[in-house]
Amino acid sequence: MHGTAPGWIERAVGGVCRAVLWVSTVAIFVILVGNTVLRYTRGSSLQWANEVPELLFPWLVMAGVVLAAQQGAHIATTFMMEALPAAGRRVLATVSWVVVAALYATLAVATLRMLEVVHDEKSPILGLPGSITYACVMVGMALLALLAVQSAWSSWFAKPAAAKAVDAEPRVPTAHW
Repeated sequence: MHGTAPGWIERAVGGVCRAVLWVSTVAIFVILVGNTVLRYTRGSSLQWANEVPELLFPWLVMAGVVLAAQQGAHIATTFMMEALPAAGRRVLATVSWVVVAALYATLAVATLRMLEVVHDEKSPILGLPGSITYACVMVGMALLALLAVQSAWSSWFAKPAAAKAVDAEPRVPTAHW
């Protein structure tokens, strides 16, 4: 198990985020379309139809952020990594990922502490606690921390990219912060 980080972690995080994306997107679409149809056919609308998409949208966004990070779609600077030899790349990547994981974990804990404060804020119509939308930030930061730990693991235990090359360099995960 030293060779690679457990692939099931990445698959589980991706699966959860894709499910959140699909469910929130479909729910928002159905609610908004249904409310629009009601407005134009009956001249009325559902009172809660504006509130639910507002509660779901942050979950959709955070799931997208985590998936983009997982796929390396965020902006990254790589000039320093490219200038280092393979051993230096491995160390710098691992240390960088550990720092990134610690920062994401710190944000997750800080958000967790805020949940109690914003829990008392209620949505006007449904009366749902404000902590629902803040929880998506906490969960997203925790998932990003988990992915960063996995990347640190993969960086440290990276295998050489090609057995053909005499001085094959290990494949180091690209930055996704």
